[in-house]
Amino acid sequence: MEMEQEKMTMNKELSPDAAAYCCSACHGDETWSYNHPIRGRAKSRSLSASPALGSTKEFRRTRSLHGPCPVTTFGPKACVLQNPQTIMHIQDPASQRLTWNKSPKSVLVIKKMRDASLLQPFKELCTHLMEENNMIVYVEKKVLEDPAIASDESFGAVKKKFCTFREDYDDISNQIDFIICLGGDGTLLYASSLFQGSVPPVMAFHLGSLGFLTPFSFENFQSQVTQVIEGNAAVVLRSRLKVRVVKELRGKKTAVHNGLGENGSQAAGLDMDVGKQTMQYQVLNEVVIDRGPSSYLSNVDVYLDGHLITTVQGDGVIVSTPTGSTAYAAAAGASMIHPNVPAIMITPICPHSLSFRPIVVPAGVELKIMLSPEARNTAWVSFDGRKRQEIRHGDSISITTSCYPLPSICVRDPVSDWFESLAQCLHWNVRKKQAHFEEEEEEEEEG
Repeated sequence: MEMEQEKMTMNKELSPDAAAYCCSACHGDETWSYNHPIRGRAKSRSLSASPALGSTKEFRRTRSLHGPCPVTTFGPKACVLQNPQTIMHIQDPASQRLTWNKSPKSVLVIKKMRDASLLQPFKELCTHLMEENNMIVYVEKKVLEDPAIASDESFGAVKKKFCTFREDYDDISNQIDFIICLGGDGTLLYASSLFQGSVPPVMAFHLGSLGFLTPFSFENFQSQVTQVIEGNAAVVLRSRLKVRVVKELRGKKTAVHNGLGENGSQAAGLDMDVGKQTMQYQVLNEVVIDRGPSSYLSNVDVYLDGHLITTVQGDGVIVSTPTGSTAYAAAAGASMIHPNVPAIMITPICPHSLSFRPIVVPAGVELKIMLSPEARNTAWVSFDGRKRQEIRHGDSISITTSCYPLPSICVRDPVSDWFESLAQCLHWNVRKKQAHFEEEEEEEEEG
């Protein structure tokens, strides 16, 4: 109630000219109106504590995702100039609960490939979803081509009920109500890559090697899945990066299948008049620009909101989300950031400088990375470890925070789950505890 009253007060203070505006950081992809402050998916599903209204077009990407709303009056006479683009919709991460406006009917099950130990859990889960919950189950076509599944006659009746799809060819973004991942962190990254817009809630079971992003244990999967279907679960909104790659066409034609380019991105915008090819990606962990197979240092310029901030000379640079701060960036010496912090981290890879430390910039900025004019070689870029491609002179990579986070379902809550993962997976601050003094030693020291 206090948050709603505060929002109404702030709206009254704004001028009529600020009735609606386009989110500049999203380049006009989404608009927001004061009449529709809350986003909803096309099927009216919500991940907030209250039901969503309107359509995806009415979504506003907030500048500050989670945190206390700052007081904007300073002393008796000073205040911040009112600007509609600085208004923040704040929600306590602890209060983020999953709710369904309609009961979920379809689920996408993603299984780690080439892992025989996951076949039995996969079969048990799919059978439970179909027979006990009467769900429509989607799986990737190549999963059912596994010889162990294809030859299992006892699984034949369930296998016939699957809905299948092919990556880069079939668009299932509007057909999935929620996602279940079986495997390690890679399955969650793969799930993110399948949805270039709004992402359904993701429930990730730890059946891989690390499992930092997969908090659920498979032992009691029946009760846990039922709890999520009933809408009784906490969620953490993992911000993603919206990446726009612009390349100069150099006589190579790009094949397009079902609205997806050769790299699995959304249909590339080809402007033959100006000789440019545009591709967009949604990235959950990080964008990595490196020197590739060249023996020379990479030499790339980094711009922030149009201003050159530095030139990276080294093996490369990592631009990561808070979720990605515990991945490659952590190995390169960066700090670890909680997923609820609205930020982008820039981490150099083996920089040829003793003073180049990782930095954190606000989530609302736009980064642009290009080869320096003095660069001796090309660079290579990858997105969550996939879609690796070469970057030449004249190409550019624009990066900002995406309007579409990945809603990851928690076992307990966003804070507890994160620290549990730090302790269990990365053994954060694990050391033998210092022994205390014996009473006799303490008395001797006092004497």
